Amino acid sequence: MRELTPEEMRPAAVGGELSFETTDEVPSLEGLVGQDRAAGAIEFGLRIRSTGFNIFVSGLSGTGRTTSVLSAVRAMAETEPTPDDWCYVHNFANPDEPVAIRLPAGKAVAFRRDMETLVAELRVEIPKAFEAKMYEEVRNSIIKEFQRQKERIFEELERMAKTASFQIQQTPSGVTFVPLIEGKPLADEDIEKLTDHARMEIRKKRELLFEQLTESLRKVREAEKQTRARLADLETQVISGVIEPRFRELKEQYASFKEVLDYLDAVQRDILSNADDFQEKKEVEVLPGLRLGGKDQSLARYAVNVFVDNSSTRGAPVVHELNPTAYNLSGRIEYRPQLGAMVTDFTMIKPGALHRANGGYLIVQAVDLLRNYYAWDTLKRALRNRTILIQDINEQFRLINTPTLKPQPIPAEMKVIVIGTPLIYYLLYTYDDEFRKLFKVRADFSSFMKRDAAGVRNYASFIRRICAEERLPALDREAVGAVLEYGSRLSEHQERLTTRFIAIADLVREAAFLAMSSGGGTVREEHVRRALEAKAYRSNLIEERVRELISEGTIFIDTDGAVVGQVNGLSVSIVGDHAFGRPVRITARVYAGRSGMVNIDRETKLAGTIHNKGFLILSGYMGEKFGAGFPLVFSATICFEQSYDEIEGDSASSAELYALLSALAGVPLRQSVAVTGSVNQKGEIQPVGGVNEKIEGFFAACKAKGKVDGHGVIIPEANRKHLVLKPEVIEACRDGRFHIWTVRTIDEGLEILTGMPGGALLPDGRYPEESVNGRVMARLTALLRAYHRREAGRPKESGKRGLNRFRRKPSQRKQEKGHA
Repeated sequence: MRELTPEEMRPAAVGGELSFETTDEVPSLEGLVGQDRAAGAIEFGLRIRSTGFNIFVSGLSGTGRTTSVLSAVRAMAETEPTPDDWCYVHNFANPDEPVAIRLPAGKAVAFRRDMETLVAELRVEIPKAFEAKMYEEVRNSIIKEFQRQKERIFEELERMAKTASFQIQQTPSGVTFVPLIEGKPLADEDIEKLTDHARMEIRKKRELLFEQLTESLRKVREAEKQTRARLADLETQVISGVIEPRFRELKEQYASFKEVLDYLDAVQRDILSNADDFQEKKEVEVLPGLRLGGKDQSLARYAVNVFVDNSSTRGAPVVHELNPTAYNLSGRIEYRPQLGAMVTDFTMIKPGALHRANGGYLIVQAVDLLRNYYAWDTLKRALRNRTILIQDINEQFRLINTPTLKPQPIPAEMKVIVIGTPLIYYLLYTYDDEFRKLFKVRADFSSFMKRDAAGVRNYASFIRRICAEERLPALDREAVGAVLEYGSRLSEHQERLTTRFIAIADLVREAAFLAMSSGGGTVREEHVRRALEAKAYRSNLIEERVRELISEGTIFIDTDGAVVGQVNGLSVSIVGDHAFGRPVRITARVYAGRSGMVNIDRETKLAGTIHNKGFLILSGYMGEKFGAGFPLVFSATICFEQSYDEIEGDSASSAELYALLSALAGVPLRQSVAVTGSVNQKGEIQPVGGVNEKIEGFFAACKAKGKVDGHGVIIPEANRKHLVLKPEVIEACRDGRFHIWTVRTIDEGLEILTGMPGGALLPDGRYPEESVNGRVMARLTALLRAYHRREAGRPKESGKRGLNRFRRKPSQRKQEKGHA
């Protein structure tokens, strides 16, 4: 037990840590600060190329995780080769499955340009070839030959009909044969007047002529078929003469790319089969305002969809996807409306972040990834199968599937870095079996670093970089010292500095703003202090309201005098980014009974599990301390007064024990002294969190009630290194008006609170009478005797009933007592 000096309430200066006048004299920071472990893990994860060695970067927000990862990844990417381009082209064999073609970086755009040039030339040259005089002459000669052949066939048929005394006539229903007599055609009425034999002869001759007509028509069709084949061969020869040189040139240019050669062969065959597509076509208006595309749309199948273009990429690509939805990761297939339906083609396939990062690095935030439906599964599938599959995710939820494209998957060859919190990492590692197989490297960012000479220099260099990058005024030595103090306070340790550099950078920006607003050229300590005060003022409305309630007496807090069974505990409330401490009245009441210690907050379910554990530890302490020789028979209630929200944490367990011991001993506790610290079953005081806020909260409450002199706080000895108090509190301690004591045991705290020694155990198993423990022992002994006297006055119970009385629950025994 001892009272701390003002020098122990803030970090000690490191020798020579601020050997400069302003930060302009300090070199700007390069690389990570205080994250050697994480930096080594990131470097290892980036260099190893085995399957599954993707990286999960864990750490608290604001520790520079994203900035550091981007810096390290970009530095690594600059030294690596640029990955290939990817493009999609039409699949002439199966149009629903576009073909993916891989080309060296920058070659895809050139290939698209070459295909556009080819199609543009053919649109001109093919029609021109069909308009050539030689083509027209050959085509006309083929057609004329067919016509002559057709004429000969029908002349032969007419000759046969004339020989048989028939005439060929055209009717609406087709060709027919009309009999002739003396060169004149017979009408049906005249035929009916002929003899049966004559009519039979006419019928036979007509049947023979129809048979000959059928044969003649067959010969005409055959001749027409041959003519069409000759015309097709002619067109093929003409088109081949136009396209062969151009395709030969393209194939020579892409001779080392088999996929391109296969595609060019398919295009060449398709052009030969669909030369009419290069002829001029007009749009067809099927309905008012609705038109079917002409030639341009029909030739779109020869386009090249440059899917991934790395022509402007230097080194490996680094993609930081800020919105990692499933579509943004794996790409999508877009649609356009046509005639009331949605249609698509291979030119409307769009890449995702996985495609853009292929051959390089993809960086995503774990929270964003898990928040978006199906995104996590999409990423895992790509890493597991090592392919990137583009699919319509909503297709599985439709009642009727809509026909869509199934693009050929692209191999996945990227390194994925996911940035998240330790909690997310542990949850994924525990509940997702695939996670540990796909993310084998963990880079853990620490929330603090050592406050040694190197750490101080790095802090100053970081401040220099912020000022240089954002053109802020430099900080002088004292201002940097104030920032260092704030860094230690955030880490809650005198020998550490926080690595939440976003908070440090914001403080530098706010202090620089105040300096510039006041017309100063350099940021001084007062600007840093004012920035901290302004930041707190913007968020401490609730804190001020609590202080007002304490000062006006609405919240009962005594800061003077001494009261039995009552102590001022300390709690921390967190409202957004602002934490503040406040005193809480804790009371204990003891009376005769066997119910033991009852925590009112626990019984009303206003206490959390950790608080309940801390309270139950008190039973172990009381039993070991006072119940070695006889049973403890008493009833006590302990309560956090005027507390209506859930209480969590065990930092008030020592205060609860002080109140209980005071109530048992009948010794009053000083209300000018507040208490924090948890206790174990041996009575040792254990460290707690938020010690700075708790001390400052009690100091502010005493100040609000109009008196600080003679007040103080008891904290665990183990919390001494955690003190980074505000200058106002330190100055009050320096003047002897405020006090901070550290204790190691409950007995040491009792001596400060009561002015009476706690009392050490004597050889005879008792405690000194004029000690707190001695008075507690005496009271417990008296309560036990009173209980025995009461039991002696009761009718004796025998047999099983008497034994079962002590086996029943206290509530059952109370009911029996009431009935009696």
